[in-house]
Amino acid sequence: MADQQARLSWRDDVVPVSDKFDDPYFSLQGGLAETEFVFLAGNDLPKRFVPGFQIAELGFGTGLGMLTAWKAWEEAGMTTPLCFTSFEAFPMLPADMAKALAAFPAITPWAERFLQLWKGTGCCDLGTLQLNVVIGDARVSLPEWTGQADAWFLDGFSPAKNPELWQADLMQQVARHTKQGGSAATYTAAGFVRRGLEEAGFEVTRVPGFGRKRHMTKAKMV
Repeated sequence: MADQQARLSWRDDVVPVSDKFDDPYFSLQGGLAETEFVFLAGNDLPKRFVPGFQIAELGFGTGLGMLTAWKAWEEAGMTTPLCFTSFEAFPMLPADMAKALAAFPAITPWAERFLQLWKGTGCCDLGTLQLNVVIGDARVSLPEWTGQADAWFLDGFSPAKNPELWQADLMQQVARHTKQGGSAATYTAAGFVRRGLEEAGFEVTRVPGFGRKRHMTKAKMV
């Protein structure tokens, strides 16, 4: 797996930046706040949480999206497991994840529980969270996935720098693995991403973005 490992630089020794994609892993204006704004609010969560809820994600990164969802799940009083599946081509080393997540004290209790058990790949049973991180190119692994998501976190690197993760054929697979009435959200409002989601069958809305980003995208499977 060494050739698949994420190669990182650190901005101000706090923010990890992908050397391959020349893009930070989370917002410089506040990674946790952006994650809550884009992926939770963008999918109308935690209001939609019900037992058996399943979230899928393109781009596991530091694990911030998963931890934010898990925190919201427990704080909503849910006691059954949240199912969370993420597709990641270049996984971060657990030590790098720990360093990155230290920037967000609000999720430290969840990060510590996760990192105690996380081996860097595969499945992880955290009681109220059933995590599965699928390593490899999502264009190959997603079509093979047998799950159906209630909500998608589309969290790859910038479409301008990582266009492979935003192409129309992959958005078709996202749609194919979305339950009726399910949703997707992403920080980007790139036109080709929105068109790809629309062509895949989603009802797409461009809405105000987080921080300096003028717009983001919400989508619903109708």
